[in-house]
Amino acid sequence: MGFGQFLTEPEFKFIIVTHRDIFQNISQEISRFGNEYAERSSVITLDKDDMKKMGLKAGDTVVAKNTSARVVLKVESSVYEKPHPGIAFMINGPWANALVPADTGGTGVPRFKKIEVTLSRSKTEKVTPLNDLI
Repeated sequence: MGFGQFLTEPEFKFIIVTHRDIFQNISQEISRFGNEYAERSSVITLDKDDMKKMGLKAGDTVVAKNTSARVVLKVESSVYEKPHPGIAFMINGPWANALVPADTGGTGVPRFKKIEVTLSRSKTEKVTPLNDLI
């Protein structure tokens, strides 16, 4: 038992922007509760420099949390050429929806394009199962 096991992982603030994905839509049509749909929908894409700063590599898991929810997601490295520090991307789905704030600012329209979260590395947790989100 080492001292390090009692330390919490540092938290980093991010803005999540959601988007559509044709491959996720196809897997959703095949089976909304299938593994392929879950694997595509439970991914968060981060800037490579943000991943480096957090000590992450592709396939690692992170805890994303805000006042709406806490979910564990798989990390993927962004393919965008321009850096986008502090901006993360997620495909629309149950994992992203769980983090959407209930407050609509009086518009009645949820804010899918600016979801404020804190992310921290997860060494032991697995991706949040779909059944826990619905």
